[in-house]
Formats: sequence, C-alpha cells, structure tokens
Amino acid sequence: MKTPIQKHWFKAVTLTAGLTYSALSLAAGTLTVSSPQDPGSWDPIDTFLVNWASVATNIFDGLTYRGPDLKLQPGLATSWKQLDDGKRIRFTLREHVTFHNGEAFNAESVKFTFDRLLGDEGKKGPQRSNYTAVERVQVVDNYTVDFYLKAPDPVLLTKLAGYGAMIVPPKYIQEKGEAYFNTHPVGTGPFQFKAYQPKVSIELQAYPKFWGGAPKLSEVKYRFISEPSTAVAELQAGRVDLVIPPTIPIAMIPTIQSAPHLSVVTTPSPTVYALRFNSQSGITKDERVRKAMIYGVDRQAIIDSILGGQAEPIASFQSKISFGHDPEMKPLPYDPAKAMQLLKAAGVKPGTSIQIDIRGNDATFNEVAQAVASYLQIIGLNAVIQPYETNVLLNDIIPAGKTGALFQQSWGGWTLDYDNTAYFMYHTGEKWNPYDSDAALDRLLESQRSMIDRQKRESILKNVASYTAERALEMPLYSLNAIFGVSDRVKHFEPVPDSRLRFTEVTVDSL
Repeated sequence: MKTPIQKHWFKAVTLTAGLTYSALSLAAGTLTVSSPQDPGSWDPIDTFLVNWASVATNIFDGLTYRGPDLKLQPGLATSWKQLDDGKRIRFTLREHVTFHNGEAFNAESVKFTFDRLLGDEGKKGPQRSNYTAVERVQVVDNYTVDFYLKAPDPVLLTKLAGYGAMIVPPKYIQEKGEAYFNTHPVGTGPFQFKAYQPKVSIELQAYPKFWGGAPKLSEVKYRFISEPSTAVAELQAGRVDLVIPPTIPIAMIPTIQSAPHLSVVTTPSPTVYALRFNSQSGITKDERVRKAMIYGVDRQAIIDSILGGQAEPIASFQSKISFGHDPEMKPLPYDPAKAMQLLKAAGVKPGTSIQIDIRGNDATFNEVAQAVASYLQIIGLNAVIQPYETNVLLNDIIPAGKTGALFQQSWGGWTLDYDNTAYFMYHTGEKWNPYDSDAALDRLLESQRSMIDRQKRESILKNVASYTAERALEMPLYSLNAIFGVSDRVKHFEPVPDSRLRFTEVTVDSL
C-alpha cells in the first residue's frame, strides 16, 4: 500500500495515426473515495477548495505538475525558459495530447484558458488574483506560447500546477457554455468525467488516450460524505476504499487501525488551522483583547489531548514546509494571568459573550473549538460556538463580514509559499480579509510578489509573519497532518501532503 507511485506517467507519449488503444480493456477495478465536500462547481476558476483538487487533479492538467514528492515537474509543457529578466516565460508544449472530448490540445488552448481566467469569467471566481502577474499569453506557434508578465512572479511556475491554471478546452466551452462546463468538466487528465449527482457523488472513468499512459483503474467514484462517522462506517463495511482529509477525526483513528483490513496513513501537510478575529467591530477590535485570547488558550494541551500528536503548534498562519516560515518565531505562551490583565486593561467585563463560527461537518475542529471555549471561560469570556454548513460559512458568512468575534479558517497553502496564504488573508479587499485594511501590510505583501531574489523575498515574508502576529490578526492553532483511511485492497497508493491525489498508478484487489 505504501509503495511510492511511479513517476513514469510524466514521460511524453508519442501517438501515431495508426495507434489503437486497448488500455481500457486492461484496466480493471473501481476505486471508491469518500470526500467530505462537494465543491459545487468543477470549473478550475471557480474554486480554492482542496476537495475540488482531490478530484480534479485526475481530470485536468496544468502546464506544470507537482507530485507527491512536492517537486515541480513538466505537465502539459515539456520545458520552459525565462526571458527578458523574468518578465517573459516561453513554454514548449507537449504534442499529441487530446482533451477528453477529442479536441486537440495546443497553444490556442493555453491562450484561451488564460484569457478566460484573466477576463470577465475569471472575475466571478476566487482564482484570478493568483495570476495577476500575467499580462497576456501570446501564441508563438502551435506548440509554443509566451507568457508576458507585468512583473516577475517567483511562484508562478508552481501556481501553474493547480487550480485556476488548469488547461480547459476552448471549443467545448464555447459550444456547451459555462454552466454546462461547471457540471460536466473536460480536461486532458488520466480520468474523464462520467456522471455527477450534486452533493452525492461524481464518477470518473479511465481516459485511454491520456498522454502519460492509461490509468490502471477503470473507474474512480467519489462519494460526498460529510459526516465522519458515516465515512468511517462505509470504509469498515467495504463500500468505500479510501477516506481523504479532512474527514477522519483523531478520535476515530484507533477504530480504523483496529480493523484487520484497514490502515491509517498520515503525512505532514501544509494545512494550518486558526481562529481568525473580527478586527473591525466588537471587543476583538482591540488588539489587547485579541492577544488576551491567544494567551488564554493552551494550544499544546489541545494538540496533546485532542489531536493525538498528529499536529504541531504554529506561530504564524503557515506550516513549517511553507517558504516564509521562520523557525525562530515562537507562538505566544499559555499565560492566563497575562490574558486577564489585558482584558481588564481593555475594559472587558467578566462574562462578556463572544461567538465562534466553525464548519459544522469538521468533527475534530468542533472538539478543538469546545476546548478553546473552555479556556476562554477561565479568563472570563463566555464563548458560544456557532456551526455552519461549510459552503455557507465560506461563501456567505466570511466574505460578507458577518462572522462572530472569531471564525474558523483552515488553509492548505498549496503553493507551499506563504504568499499564497498571506496575500489572501491580509491584503486589503481580498475575499478572506473581510475586516482589516493595513496600508503598511499591503506594501509588504506587494513588494515581495515580483521579487526574484529568494533570500530578500524570504526575509519580507518572515516580516509579514512577525507583523501579523504582533497585530494578533488570528489565533494561530496548529498544522495538522493529512490523515487517510485506506482499505488494504488499495495498492500503490501514496498519500500527498496537499490533497491533490492522482490515481494513475493505483490498483484495487477484487473483493
């Protein structure tokens, strides 16, 4: 089960006119995956959710690819070179690649994808600001494109490996329309869309003409099971083969491990958890109150008692595998006396009520929130926990600035670069920053985005982490391992830190 996925699918496949495909007849078996969330749209520019990526990484390709080893590799581009002092990147594209509808992949596909992402359609989704460095994409020839940049972007090549940069089929979208594409996705990846029942399941089947060689599975079926106990029960019953993060509560790990045909597999993850503050109104408008709450919560005790050692405390809203992480920066210590002093200085009366908004389907974090509320009770605050359906919290409550004093924020940081987190969390006007506007912080964030000097850029990102910690814009909690529940019938599965699972080499034994 822990055999590493072989990387041979990255190699170019030369297709000739007389070649026939018998791969589907050789592929066998259906892998059934439990995912906790239906993203609601399969269009790459409409989402930021890791549960979109865990499915769509099998449907779509980017120009680059980052595998389980976290190293950047060729995807739909076989090579690239930076020109004009980093303000132009020339990509050589992979030939003989087709979309699932038979449409040819070429330079026009790349230009269409980015014209769409950077145009009016892209304005509707959350991905556009990831690619604002791109001024335009120009076709050089059928298999060569130039990216002209407004300024160098040191993270662009990594961004091209995920989410909004996934290459989409021009003719298909133009003929079928945007709404149809949202629910009937077409890409160039190893699996093609088969069926979709919103909030129930999505089914994929092997694409025999995949440029890296057909998958060894015939089908992958994702079931959207938001209730963790149900997902684990289905795994125990054999109706699910794989349960992916962030489903499995720590408390249920022993249940899976005790089953003779199941295993728990974990890997370090970029995913971090925090309780962010409403810094605009209420008692948390006061920096002293925010710091008091941080001092008042024993985060290490929560990790030890609730998370079973599957996490570690964080000092800023990033994991230790993030570029920009400062190992010298330490979390504020647990100091309830200091917390009460700060609350008194801020004029907060004992028994003051505050609300903590969380995702209702996250059982583990629900326990964490209960523990946080108990600690806050000790320092004189009456915390009430308000659960929301995940999509409601993420799409309606947080962006509109309608949260309580604190709200749950988990973030994958999928580029493994602090910019991807910090810019969206702290820059004025961003979706995930509904409350705060800080001109000095904006300048720091903007200054590093086009900086090629890696050492200078890292220094600025560390300054961002220190600055936001000093302002106490969130209560940093922990970085949590990615936890998978796996049936022993699943072979050649390798856990990935960022949930972008690709099942090209996975096989399943017959029941």
